[in-house]
Amino acid sequence: MSVSVSPVAVVGPTATGKTALGVELALALGGEVVNADAMQLYRGMDIGTAKATAQERRGVPHHLLDVLEVRQAASVAAYQRDARARVEELLARGVVPVLVGGSGLYVQAVVDDLRFPGTDPAVRAELEEQARKYGTESLYRRLAEADPAAAEAILPSNTRRIVRALEVIELTGQPFSANLPAPGTPRYGTALIGVDRAVAELDERVELRVSRMFSAGLVDEVRELEAMGLREGRTASRALGYQQVLHALDTDGDFEQAAARTVVATRRFVRRQRSWFRRDDRISWFDGADPALADRVLRALAP
Repeated sequence: MSVSVSPVAVVGPTATGKTALGVELALALGGEVVNADAMQLYRGMDIGTAKATAQERRGVPHHLLDVLEVRQAASVAAYQRDARARVEELLARGVVPVLVGGSGLYVQAVVDDLRFPGTDPAVRAELEEQARKYGTESLYRRLAEADPAAAEAILPSNTRRIVRALEVIELTGQPFSANLPAPGTPRYGTALIGVDRAVAELDERVELRVSRMFSAGLVDEVRELEAMGLREGRTASRALGYQQVLHALDTDGDFEQAAARTVVATRRFVRRQRSWFRRDDRISWFDGADPALADRVLRALAP
């Protein structure tokens, strides 16, 4: 018989310890993890996304991992549909869904009533042609002028999302960010748990994580995925680490420099994630360095 349960979402910047906390919470609450990291949707993108290994999952079922091929473009609308279906299926069984990830828009698409305006193939094609002709940076500058809030939430190298934001602006006459709901009561009564660390500490953790990824075989992983169509994947090919390795393969083969570029790009991404999540005052924040982190979160979640 099902019981009354609500989801928990574990959010925050990269390398703060969300994955381990999510598993701990799932074990304690009788829950299952639902991935909310856009790049972990991809099959084979394991090392560079720090995807939890079978051992790290500790027997906890994980959903929406390895569901896309690298050639496919990730879609927030498709993720919203699939994630909500999985969350509702878990709730119907009395199982606590534990969403875990740092992709802010993906999390919000599940826990809030996020709307997705229509598309116009002609408008999108024109914007994509401008990106090819003048460069993604040119379109990003245009987005920053038209909608600073949207630009803050999108990586300057993410051509697909920049094009989409500009498309929505042109079609609706409103900022792309106007389609994001104002923070209110989360859908399903989701408890929002934020994990962060001191800036200097997190910078060090990012550098260590990137070093371990390259030592663990990220370059070989990229080569294998390249043979499976990574370069044709508009989303997957722009992932942090993968993008830098592809650049090195195309140029001087300097993977030490690729690692250094990955560290810089990841630190920038961390700051964007922090900015995105900190604007939502519904999130209860915890220090990822706290050895009693899981216990503190569980006490906060207790009725």
